Amino acid sequence: MNTVRIGSYQLENNVIVAPMAGITDRPFRQLCRRLGAGLAVSEMLSSNPSVWKTEKSMNRMDHSGESGIRAVQIAGADPELMAQAAQFNVSNGAQIIDINMGCPAKKVNKKLAGSALLQFPDLVEEIIDAVVSAVDVPVTLKIRTGWDQDNRNGVEIARIAERYGIASLAVHGRTRACMYKGEAEYATIRDIKRSVSIPVVANGDITSPEKAKQVLDYTGADAIMIGRAAQGRPWIFREIDHYLRTGEHLPVPPIAEVRGILMEHLVNLHAFYGEPMGARIARKHVSWYLQTHDSDGQFRRVFNALDNPQAQIETLEQYFKTLAAN
Repeated sequence: MNTVRIGSYQLENNVIVAPMAGITDRPFRQLCRRLGAGLAVSEMLSSNPSVWKTEKSMNRMDHSGESGIRAVQIAGADPELMAQAAQFNVSNGAQIIDINMGCPAKKVNKKLAGSALLQFPDLVEEIIDAVVSAVDVPVTLKIRTGWDQDNRNGVEIARIAERYGIASLAVHGRTRACMYKGEAEYATIRDIKRSVSIPVVANGDITSPEKAKQVLDYTGADAIMIGRAAQGRPWIFREIDHYLRTGEHLPVPPIAEVRGILMEHLVNLHAFYGEPMGARIARKHVSWYLQTHDSDGQFRRVFNALDNPQAQIETLEQYFKTLAAN
C-alpha cells in the first residue's frame, strides 16, 4: 500500500502514534519511532499562552534531537489563541500542527475544547480556518465520530476540514459520550473516508496486526493510529507495519529484548525529567511493560515504592535476571 503524504511530508509507513497526554513525551515518541512508527504526534498543548512557560508545557514542547517529523498537537476553543499557539509551536520547531477535537476529558471539554467542539460546526470552521491561515506547515485534525450516538456528525466535520485546508484527518471510532467505553465503531470512519479526498487515519481499539488490516480494509482509511495498545508494547508498530507489508507475523520479542527496550525507556525518562519526576513517571510505563510477566502485580508494588532512579534500575535488572533464570 502507498504510504501517507501529509502536505510535503511523506511518512515512512502508515502506522502512527496517537497523541496521549502524559504519555507521548519525547522519550516515548523516540522509542516508538525507533520501533517502527511512521509518525509520532506529541501530547496536547494548551493554546493558553499563560501556561506555555510552565515545566509541564516546556517538557511537552521539547523536541531537541528528535528524529523524524515533529508533529505537535494543540488544544483550545478560541480561534485567535489557537492560531497564535500554532505559530508559537512552528517557531519552536513543529513541522506539522495537529488540532485536537477528539479529547473526551471533562477538564478539556468544560473549556469547550477537544471533542466538545464537535457540537459547534461553525466554531470548528473558524478554528481550522484561523490555524491553517496562520502557519505555512501542514495542519492536521483529530476528531471523534461525533458528540454522542444521536449526533454522529463526523462526515460534516470532515467536509469542513477538507474545505478549509486540513492536510490529514484522524478519526477515533467513538463519540465523545462514549469516552473509552464499549467498542470502537468503524462505519462512520468508512463514511468519512468516502466523503473526502484528504488522507483519513483510523483510530480506536487497534490492538493487533490482524485488527489493523481489518480496519484498513473495512474503512478504506489511508493509515492507522495506535494509542493505548502501545503502552508497554511499543514494538506493536513494527509488528503491524511488517504484517501490512508482508502478511507475516514477526516473532514475539524475547524477554532479553523487552528488558533492553524497557531499560532504554527508563534511562531516557530519568534523563528527560530528572529527579524525582523521572522515577515517578517511569512507574506507569514499567507497570504496562510487565503486565503479562507480573500477573499478580507483586513486583510492580515493590517497584512503585521506589523513588530513586538508580534503585529502579537495579531492582529491574534483578527482576529480569530472576525471569531469565525461571
